[in-house]
Amino acid sequence: MKKLQLTAVSFPALAAAAVVLLLTARRPSFLRRYEPSIAALPSGAPPSESAPPTAVRAVVPRDCDIFRGEWVPATAADDGAAPYYTNRSCAEIQEHQNCIKYGRPDLGFLRWRWRPERCELPRFDAPAFLHLVSGRSMAFVGDSLARNHMQSLMCLLSKVEYPKDVSKTTDPEFRMVRYESYNFTVAAFRSPYLVTANQSDPAGGGLWDLYLDEPDAAWVTGVSGFDYVVVSTANWFKKPSMFHESGRLVGCHFCHVPGVPDLTLRYSLRAAFRTALRALTAGGGGFGGTVVVRTLSPTSHFEGGEWDKGGDCRRTRPYGGGEAAVDEVDLDLHAAQVEEFGRAEAAARASGSAGRMVLMDTTAAMALRPDGHPSRYGHWAHENVTLYNDCVHWCLPGPIDVWNEMLLQLLLRISSSNS
Repeated sequence: MKKLQLTAVSFPALAAAAVVLLLTARRPSFLRRYEPSIAALPSGAPPSESAPPTAVRAVVPRDCDIFRGEWVPATAADDGAAPYYTNRSCAEIQEHQNCIKYGRPDLGFLRWRWRPERCELPRFDAPAFLHLVSGRSMAFVGDSLARNHMQSLMCLLSKVEYPKDVSKTTDPEFRMVRYESYNFTVAAFRSPYLVTANQSDPAGGGLWDLYLDEPDAAWVTGVSGFDYVVVSTANWFKKPSMFHESGRLVGCHFCHVPGVPDLTLRYSLRAAFRTALRALTAGGGGFGGTVVVRTLSPTSHFEGGEWDKGGDCRRTRPYGGGEAAVDEVDLDLHAAQVEEFGRAEAAARASGSAGRMVLMDTTAAMALRPDGHPSRYGHWAHENVTLYNDCVHWCLPGPIDVWNEMLLQLLLRISSSNS
């Protein structure tokens, strides 16, 4: 597969450019001091009852782009050397992302922090986050990486409070919890295409039918009344699919059907994002809150083969120098997400929409973290499982926790603007 070096690509002006920066420092010896703490933490540690309301919050300067920077070794001095939580202190980690439980031997991947180019990114402040969102609600809409993001947030907040499950269904893909002390609700709505989608032969892996001008009712009706919706998806668009618009078949991706033009997955992702963002910003669906668009998580970390042909991700440190590469397809999809965000934001502003849109461009930071995936450590080594090496999702705890450090800063900026 053709790959492009991040340093050779210019993203649109709205994007935080994915610049590869040198990470030459070797793993510091102090990390070994903290490794025993992983096993030493008590199981099911109770939430902290002594955390006071946080009035003073660390906010990065407005002229600092928190999405451009580098991963640097965490130090004990900045309290960044120890992970926020472990698999024993947080029960929200899904099995196939529970890298520590399933014996990942190296823990150095937990000892890096993201440093923006022009400022320092503060550690996640769980009490500050909960006080900021008190009385509000947040929905994560998208694929399994959206759920990965939500579970990271729940683990980070577990230091303060465990939520009550208030789900309206037994389907774990549509989960809802409430932090009762703060009247804060968090929900997950699974919708890997964001639009209406059906598979012709699920058992046989048949083509997907995507109705690109119809937002998926599974989440559109559910997010009505929410204060924040975090939208993210990309990987599912790589599956063979048929494209429908205005009640007719207009094309496909990798369908090999005579007479049906292959418009590629770039067409479908762009159209789906346009439809979803229009549904959120038009005001007709009952949503008038803040839309956070999180850009894709690269799938370029497989080495030694494709994901289904023995590919794996066994690196133990972030990329440095010119090592990082992102597939051309991912670059195109990232550009489409950013452009559709810009288009939707401009349309919402022109129409006087009361909602707000925020771009959360995490792609560049995550492109540098091939060491943060579960790989084979999502199950016991002796188990006879059919799972492929996982270089798509992220270990918990792990690099994905930076998404919520970034999310907190975005919410603080919004709060500052409102006041």
